[in-house]
Amino acid sequence: MRGFLTRFGGRAARLCLFFVLTQCGPAPRGEWDLLSAEFAPSWKAAGIPDEGRVTIQDGTITLEAGQPMTGARFDAWEGFGLPRTRYSVEFEAMRVEGNDFFGTVTFPVGGSHVSLVIGGWGGTLVGISSIDDMDASENNTRGNAFFKNNVWHPVRVEVRDDDLRAWINGRLFVNTSIKGHKPGLRAGDIEKCAPFGFASHATHARVRRVIIRRLLSRL
Repeated sequence: MRGFLTRFGGRAARLCLFFVLTQCGPAPRGEWDLLSAEFAPSWKAAGIPDEGRVTIQDGTITLEAGQPMTGARFDAWEGFGLPRTRYSVEFEAMRVEGNDFFGTVTFPVGGSHVSLVIGGWGGTLVGISSIDDMDASENNTRGNAFFKNNVWHPVRVEVRDDDLRAWINGRLFVNTSIKGHKPGLRAGDIEKCAPFGFASHATHARVRRVIIRRLLSRL
């Protein structure tokens, strides 16, 4: 009997130790700086026909003007275990030359992707493309803003289970429910920026400080 208890006790102790170690292991990663040395090699030109040159230097993506579009794509979203919902994207974008969209970001939303258009349709359109097959000029996220060239514009996007939010220059432009709706990308060259990337249209643009963070709250 004593031998049995000794053997059982040793096994129980090992099981308890295993449980403690697994439960007290490192927490899931909560933040990614996508232009740090760790992640910069995973960026590439999107492969859009007649796109301009794409370079990454000193933590900044430069998109030279294309004919008409240029894109940069981060291929390793899944490989690095980045989230597809309950996360935020923060970055700064600059239109150096031109008068159309710049810093337009494509990102995962659950099992799909959408783009936040910044400065489209001649330089002022803001919105999500697409929702229910309607692009940013057609759906209820449409907004307008004036963007000065050679100025950094801070952007924040929040992807939650049932809604999308986006701020530009501290102003809330997008606050829309996606519950019961169909998020997706506009058909065409922007699809080459998925799963995550940036695009410009006939503009010379720059993007920096691209930070992804988990959102723990459902609010």
